[in-house]
Amino acid sequence: MILPGGPYKIYVATRPVDFRKQHAGLSLIVQEVLGRDPFSGAIFVFRSKRGDQLKCLVWDQTGLVLVYKKLEGGAFRWPKPADGMIQLSPAQFSALFEGIDWRAARAERRRRPKLAG
Repeated sequence: MILPGGPYKIYVATRPVDFRKQHAGLSLIVQEVLGRDPFSGAIFVFRSKRGDQLKCLVWDQTGLVLVYKKLEGGAFRWPKPADGMIQLSPAQFSALFEGIDWRAARAERRRRPKLAG
């Protein structure tokens, strides 16, 4: 199951893809264009040309899961199109998935607490 804050690495393909592609076609993009293993357990995020749709591909140890979302009344905030991919934190991915500007999502780092005693 894909959960926010899970132990996932999240990669966003920065160029739009043909949204007719399904599991096999997106896996091929992950391998040949992004140079990654689609069966690694990482989440791979793809955008449509208009930017109002996304697809997420992830191997969950039993099969490839494909999640599709179309944002109603707007577009997702995407990185500038370029070759390759970028990595997002779980907080940034959650913001992107909700249609929020993911660039503003930053995890606040805390110092490790000292043990009493």
